[in-house]
This record gives sequence, C-alpha cells and structure tokens, in this order.
Amino acid sequence: MKTVRTTHVAASAVCACLVASSAHADPNKVVIGDIDDMSGVYADIIGPGGVEAAKMAIADFGGSVLGNKVEFLVSDHQNKPDLGSEKFREWADRDGVTMVLGGSNTGVSIAMSAIAREKKTPFFAIGAAGASLTGKDCTPYTVHYAYDTTALGNGTATTILKHGGKSWFFLTADYAFGTQLQDAAADVVTAGGGKVIGAVRAPLATSDFSSYVLQAQSSGAEVLGLANAGGDFTNSLKTANQFGVTRKMKPAALLAFLTDIHGLGLETAQGLYLTTGWYWDLNDKTRAFAKRFFEKTKREPTMTQAAYYSATLTYLNAVKAARTTNPDKVMAELHKAKIDDMFTPSGTIRRDGLMEHEMYIMQVKTPATSKRPWDYYKLIETMPGDRAFGKLSDSKCPLVKE
Repeated sequence: MKTVRTTHVAASAVCACLVASSAHADPNKVVIGDIDDMSGVYADIIGPGGVEAAKMAIADFGGSVLGNKVEFLVSDHQNKPDLGSEKFREWADRDGVTMVLGGSNTGVSIAMSAIAREKKTPFFAIGAAGASLTGKDCTPYTVHYAYDTTALGNGTATTILKHGGKSWFFLTADYAFGTQLQDAAADVVTAGGGKVIGAVRAPLATSDFSSYVLQAQSSGAEVLGLANAGGDFTNSLKTANQFGVTRKMKPAALLAFLTDIHGLGLETAQGLYLTTGWYWDLNDKTRAFAKRFFEKTKREPTMTQAAYYSATLTYLNAVKAARTTNPDKVMAELHKAKIDDMFTPSGTIRRDGLMEHEMYIMQVKTPATSKRPWDYYKLIETMPGDRAFGKLSDSKCPLVKE
C-alpha cells in the first residue's frame, strides 16, 4: 500500500526515520493524512481529486501554520478496513500525523474512527455516509463532515414519496454503508405511509447486476431504491435501463454524485431525484471554487471533493486558533467554529461530531434543459440542517448524554 508525502503542494523525499524524528521533535508540526479509495469503485467520488482539493486548501491557507510547513500524506485503503486502520495507526506512531481525512467507504471509516479514539487524533470522515459515525460509533475525535445516510433518506425518499412512489424494493450494497442507507430510507418510507416490498444485497464492486435487477422487477414495487454508490450505482442503473426496469419502476438515487451522472449521461439519468450537500453551480462561491478546481483537474468537483477543501481549511483554522496541535484543544475550537465558506454558509460541528449544514434536493436535468457541460442539476428544495440530519437531542452518540 503506497504512501505519498508532500510538503505544501510539492513532493518530499525525506526518509521515514528523519520524518518520524522531526514529527515527534516539534509538537507544533502539522501533518495531514488522506486515506481513501484511490483506484477502486469509489475513486471518482473523491480519490485523486480529493487530494488536489486538500492541497488547494493548504496552499490557500498559506502552506504553513504554527511556524511549520504543512505536510500531507496519501494512502489507498483499497476498500479494506484493516488496511485503513493499519495505515492510520502507522502514521500516528511513526509520522506524527495530526489529522486524517477519511474518504469513501463507511466500513473503513468506522475502523479508522476507532484508531482516532485510540490515538486521540482528529478524524474527518467525509466520503463515508454511515450515520453511525456520529451515532453508536461516535468518538470525541471524529467529525462527520459532508452528508450521512439520515440526510439522504430524509431528502430523496421523502421527495419520491411526495411524487407517489409508495412501494419500494431496495438493491443494496452488502456492507455497513448499504445497510445504514437502506434502513434510513426504509424508515422514511414506512413513516410516510409507504411500504417496503423487499430487498436484495449485492457485494461491493459487483460486475453483473442482472439477477439483482430482475428480482427487483419481479417484486412489483413502484420504486427501485438504489442503496449503493459510485461504480455500483452507475452499473446497477445502467442494467435496470437495459432490462427496461426503469420504464416500470421509478429509480431512487439514494446516493449519487456528479461524476456518476457524468458517466451515465443525461439520457439515462434524467429525472432522477437525489440529495447532496453541495453543487458546483449553486452560487458565486461554489462557482469560483469549481473554476479553480476545473483548471487543475478538467472536471467539476463532487460534493465530497469540495468538502475535502472545506474540512482541511476548517482544521487549519482550528489549529491556528488553538495555537497548538493538541488534539483536545483543537477539537474544542472545532466545536466552537462557525463554518462559512464555499461549502456551506452555516456549518456547525455538534457534540456528536456531525457537521450540521443545509442539504439540497436536486433533480437531474433533461438533455434539452442542460445548457453546457456539467450542467446537470436543478434545485428542488433546500433542507435546513436539523431537518436533514435530525436534532442533536435525538442523537444516539453516547457523548451527547454525558
């Protein structure tokens, strides 16, 4: 598993022993790590684009804090919880990492969150959706930043119910993320007077969705709830289109990203409702960031790539305010922070670690209404943070009760 170290935006070839020595010798040294899927089914969601976004944030901050250059580490967890947690522990013990960005995959982020608690290292879970990260799996050092399964269910499932989709069949990713996403959407469906007809689980990175789609078709349900993401989402929706299932069942994109819609094309994705925490064409601030990101990557940023930028800046500002990398003092500053940037105008980090902010219900445009490349979403509704994520008083995080 390859690790890349950079100082500010340039690569560094310092040997591991000297790095470890300098990291531990200076308590004000800031080392940010990024553990994500860099080559698999979720790589387009954050991946190398997230690395670029985090480097942009470090550069915009000035490249240094507390008198030291900010260092940046990158590792590919390959969607394996053991690899993610081992790398986190290694960086904490050897490299003096002071904050870790966790990319896509809920199972990996849950494993890394446990290391964050053990090593007392701030951990920003961004690509992972599982709401348990600020519920039963919460820690004093975990921040869940961009979105979660609760918000996705409250947005997309509620919207489809309003449009008559009462009976649901779920095609679900067979690990923690898929389970939590299906459960969140199913709760919204049943509370809204609908019913769940059935569900089928598909392994991560499934190559052939034919049998799963045919099971959904035979259920007689009105809605096909796709409780998956990334390549699994696009491949399952393509298969449903090829088999004509989407002419009889309304597909529900419970977690879809801009890159997914780009890959599918508007002919296939048009009309889909989805919930997102950010969109590049939402306002002047989002467009300004997107323009800079596009110049570097030739792609518009996803919600989670934008969140990588925001989270990196939020952490660096907390370190500056605390005047130390001491994790407890930095976390105290994070909980006091009012986040007003290109990602959100109204973000706050709650006691359970959730970064509460507005969420947006979007509908994918038709080819006729899209005016230019990447012009894919039409805003349907803006959800206040407490309606999207639920109230803090309802959190299942033990820290809230203390």
